[in-house]
Amino acid sequence: MKDFRVIISGGGTGGHIFPAIAIANAIKKINPAAKILFVGANGRMEMEKVPQAGYEIKGLNIAGFQRGSILKNLSLPFKLIGSLLSAYNIIRTFKPDVAIGVGGYASGPLLRAASFAGMPTVIQEQNSFAGVTNKLLSKNAKVICTAYEGMEKAFPKEKIVLTGNPVRAEIANMNSSREEAIKYFGLNANKKTILIIGGSLGARTLNHSVEAAIERIRENDCQILWQTGKVYFEDCRKVAEDVSNLHARMFIDRMDYAYTCADVIISRAGALSISELQLIGRPVILVPSPNVAEDHQTHNALALVNRNAAIMIKDDEAKLNLIGAAFDLLQNESLQKELSANIKQMALPNAAENIVKEILKVCDK
Repeated sequence: MKDFRVIISGGGTGGHIFPAIAIANAIKKINPAAKILFVGANGRMEMEKVPQAGYEIKGLNIAGFQRGSILKNLSLPFKLIGSLLSAYNIIRTFKPDVAIGVGGYASGPLLRAASFAGMPTVIQEQNSFAGVTNKLLSKNAKVICTAYEGMEKAFPKEKIVLTGNPVRAEIANMNSSREEAIKYFGLNANKKTILIIGGSLGARTLNHSVEAAIERIRENDCQILWQTGKVYFEDCRKVAEDVSNLHARMFIDRMDYAYTCADVIISRAGALSISELQLIGRPVILVPSPNVAEDHQTHNALALVNRNAAIMIKDDEAKLNLIGAAFDLLQNESLQKELSANIKQMALPNAAENIVKEILKVCDK
């Protein structure tokens, strides 16, 4: 298709933005002449991240429901109507062949407007538990690309294609050695390593769990690479400064190295984090964040736990149990092998390319 025009909508978090950019890159790889326009929500991080990736983006004045604030929600109906009109004008001007929704505030009105205009739509659902918006949008979607099996409970079975979630290129193509990874972080090659990652912003619960177990960590023979997040770094650095086997980092810029040197990983249960962990195939302990819509991180984690592919510790139990569970797992090599084998079996590589194949099928039809 020579003049191939695509709109990709959604954002709000890196978990929505990264798959969107990965899909755009995969389209460009197949068809360098393709015209791609992003549609996001004004004031959200996609308005910065998408242009940094080299793509044009237009913003809608849309926001989500504010829990506990009735006054802020009074304007929502007007914002929704305005966003639908803006989305329809964008579609009428750009004339896309297909509209793709990846989740986030802008995805709803854009895909609604696209369906109204007679454009085919595609949904990419990252989580094992679909949100209300994607359930509603699925009625008009041509294809729904998912990362988990068993999504028939949320979507029409005949529309579902299991594609996986796109992950960062440096993770998908990892080939670094443990030796260079250990050297990069200044770690000890003779010690086992626990990696703690709470996302780019850090995770308060994971950090408090480390602080609560500081004496146990000091006495243990392993080493911990601890990604704290910017907000918590100064406090965490003070906690770690006299503990030789605890290495606090504000953020980790080489996640491929971090994964390579890890024997056990502690992580939140965001959809993209789990997709990366499945490709890496290390034994993992998941601590789902309770502060997400519809508790989808718990559903993501349970999808692995139910296949004996991960250990899950609840957020409110982590401070007491998390570090002890990691030490126990570090000593249990048979369980490590079992978890590693099972999580690796759930990996779905080449997700972006698989999603683009489905998009092209829709356009051919």
